[in-house]
Amino acid sequence: MAVQPTLLLIADIAGYTRFMKMHDTSLVHAQQIIADLLEAVIDAAGSSLKLAKLEGDAAFFYAPADGKSASASIGERAAAIYRAFHARAQDIKTNTLCPCDGCQQAGNLKIKLVGHAGGVAVQKVKRLTELAGVDVIVVHRMLKNEVPVSEYLLVTKPVHALLGDALRERAAAFDLDLDDIGKTPAWYVDLAQCVPSLPPAQKRSPLARVGGFLRFEMRNLPYTLRLRKACAGFRNVPDAH
Repeated sequence: MAVQPTLLLIADIAGYTRFMKMHDTSLVHAQQIIADLLEAVIDAAGSSLKLAKLEGDAAFFYAPADGKSASASIGERAAAIYRAFHARAQDIKTNTLCPCDGCQQAGNLKIKLVGHAGGVAVQKVKRLTELAGVDVIVVHRMLKNEVPVSEYLLVTKPVHALLGDALRERAAAFDLDLDDIGKTPAWYVDLAQCVPSLPPAQKRSPLARVGGFLRFEMRNLPYTLRLRKACAGFRNVPDAH
């Protein structure tokens, strides 16, 4: 495995645990909502960021850390992911016909992004891509922080240097104290303040809403019939590589 300079970005869905009711119907629906939102995040990441893996309610992306592609991807892609996530969440909230807690409160979910760059060993195992190295641990540890806003792009010094002038000017310094890593200079951008507001989600016709609800329930059918088991926990964060 050759070690390569690599940009790492995690898009993490926050707020899920606080409102999810741990009964079968809500859990199954909430899991499907998370899957729908992650699909929107992955689509918005575009071709410049490659999906390494899904980690429960988070998507882990990477890209070569050359100045041109990293600079273009980190700011624009973070904004695109933020917009796509909220567009999908608001559409679910506006058009759902399901009264369960998971469906009704989909619009309360938040998105936070953390970015880091460093030397990463990239290995292909069949169709899977495995990333290894201390910098992979760093980007995951960054998710545990006390940033004072609910939705943000949090980056370390190597990525801060790649941000465009507009984002760099709006980034606030915020040093991290990462477990087993120590003090790490970082900066965060308040995405709610930096990304233009989305228009309200459009309410579809009653027939379209019924059709969407039926398709949603069909996807959930294997879990409803207990042919598959819904996951009670989503987080699977690496501690070491």
